[in-house]
Amino acid sequence: MTAQNNITLAIKAALDWWREAGVDCDFVDDPQNWLARAAPAKPRTIQMAGPAADAAPPPPRVGGSPESWPTDLAEFRAWWLSDPSLAPSGLRRVAPSGEAGADLMVLVAMPLADDGDTLFSGKAAPVIDAMLGAMGLDRSRTYCASALPARVAMPDWATLAAEGLGAVLAHHVALAAPRRLLVLGQKDISPLLGHDPAQSGPNLRSVDHEGGSVPAMAAADLELILGKGSSRAQLWNRWLDWTGNQEL
Repeated sequence: MTAQNNITLAIKAALDWWREAGVDCDFVDDPQNWLARAAPAKPRTIQMAGPAADAAPPPPRVGGSPESWPTDLAEFRAWWLSDPSLAPSGLRRVAPSGEAGADLMVLVAMPLADDGDTLFSGKAAPVIDAMLGAMGLDRSRTYCASALPARVAMPDWATLAAEGLGAVLAHHVALAAPRRLLVLGQKDISPLLGHDPAQSGPNLRSVDHEGGSVPAMAAADLELILGKGSSRAQLWNRWLDWTGNQEL
């Protein structure tokens, strides 16, 4: 056995001995005072910001201050087509139609893709007109409106509700002052009116607004009604139950 092998075996034997003794960590040669008290931790300095700096800025309010909202229905329609907070710029807006005090207000989430200058002027026109005729109504006795003035891709309804769109909608209903309100879009519109969307069908019996309340009924979204005969039948049955089988 060579001298080099002897040295290697000796080192290995020494390492094994210390490992068996429980020493398997690194160590330093400098002496340490194990009985010395640890130095007290330096207290953390917490920078306290002022209330204005800490407070998150309030979300932008749809429509701005309620004090600035038009109090006349004709002025409201003009504002509806121009206020920048109601819809992203560049989108085509559709004004509501009808007169104040109508027998029925039909409210949808937003205009349909093929609506022209007025709501329900595209593919929805024959279905809406037939529905109103069966109800004993026509467009002259109906106020047609939408919760949003323009068609928006995938609106965040929860955020819109938090930003005050529901208050704008209630103000619109107050100005229109219909005898009854038919909401076509219970999932999207009902939360704006303060109702649980999961229970909006049974629970949406009225909508409160600044001047009082109006009897209301919520049904499926208009596009679903246009595409499914079963949705139209369900809407009609609920209408009969709501009105007591009487025409308006």
